[in-house]
Amino acid sequence: MGKKQRLRIERLAHDGRGIAFLEGRTWFVAGALPEEEVEARVLAARSQVVEARAERVLVASPLRLAPPCAHAGHCGGCTLQHLPHGEQLALKQRTLAEQLARFADLAPATWAAPLVGTEFGYRRRARIAVRWDARARQLEVGFRAASSQAIVGIEDCLVLVQPLQPLLRGLSDLLRGFDKPQAVGHVELFQGTASALLLRHTQPLAEADLLRLRAFCQAQGAQLWLQGEGEPQPDQADARLAYRLERWNLELDYRPGDFVQVNAAVNEAMVAQALDWMNPQPGDRVLDLFCGLGNFALPLARQVREVVAVEGVEAMVQRARGNARANGLENLQVFQADLSNPLADAAWARQGFDAVLLDPPRDGAFEAVRQMAATGARRVVYVSCNPATLARDSAELVKQGYQLKKAGILDMFPQTAHVEAMALFEAG
Repeated sequence: MGKKQRLRIERLAHDGRGIAFLEGRTWFVAGALPEEEVEARVLAARSQVVEARAERVLVASPLRLAPPCAHAGHCGGCTLQHLPHGEQLALKQRTLAEQLARFADLAPATWAAPLVGTEFGYRRRARIAVRWDARARQLEVGFRAASSQAIVGIEDCLVLVQPLQPLLRGLSDLLRGFDKPQAVGHVELFQGTASALLLRHTQPLAEADLLRLRAFCQAQGAQLWLQGEGEPQPDQADARLAYRLERWNLELDYRPGDFVQVNAAVNEAMVAQALDWMNPQPGDRVLDLFCGLGNFALPLARQVREVVAVEGVEAMVQRARGNARANGLENLQVFQADLSNPLADAAWARQGFDAVLLDPPRDGAFEAVRQMAATGARRVVYVSCNPATLARDSAELVKQGYQLKKAGILDMFPQTAHVEAMALFEAG
């Protein structure tokens, strides 16, 4: 720990760290690029693997950029600002291709072009870390540091959407001025049809601090939400937070704590691509698994005879049903089910489907895809936030007679190595 070592970087790992080899050990070096020579500091070591951070670049790659953010390399949020965006996309494309080949021995018939948005100013929600330093008698406010629990104080974040920037800039002074700052757990910022600030507190807020919060949010034109032991609650009972899918004239209500894609532009483009690949027909019956708020289900319901949407979390089921009603979609049914269990016996599955869309969490949808052929679906669109589980599930779909027709990456998180992907399967 702490040792410095000069290294030559051979290539990039899937997570964007440089890989070097020295004396039988594999080094993973944050902030380093292929063909560079760097001085790296050891962060952790186990067996034949060493994790490190580049502290000095001795011989720079011609690809290296000067990061536009002064906190790059310290803040743990953006890890690839030193790499051109085109190279970031190429890394994500390689990651997806290698995972499909390694775990499923697969390649799509057609590679789709990457789905991209803006490189900065895209993030419409963010979690702000807060910690009371009892020794210094001071509140730390910012983002978690890279490879550390330390907090980096940041008042300008280049990846946040513009409406959230003033909230972030004023947050540190606001919270440090509290009479009881120890009560603050963390803060989350949201942007949709309105801006919103959620403050999670570990003990009751002082009345004066609550008044400060209200005045701050009012000045910024933002909703205030509070969360103690239960679910987040609006400070004003009539507060409503939503986001729009403009192409389909849809508005989806959500509450802080619900899952919402962070990148509004790429999310809308992703929904459009999913529907284009699925090619839904007016008479189709479509199944949407892991439906959440109805991000895919509601646009699908605009185009087909019937949509059956299924979600594991009851609160999200209720939210999706409310969104269907609010948007006048009577052909959308939403059900709650444990999607880690077999689904063939569910009443809503017995009539079969023309097409299936699924957007599971990182651990994938193995149980669901094991029964895909039984649904009768001719087309399956799989949206993934983990190429490894997408590859595993793709192998299972192929076993059931489906063919991988298209695949491509979705650049939901520019300046990071996080890979989102979409794949289209058709029955053979």
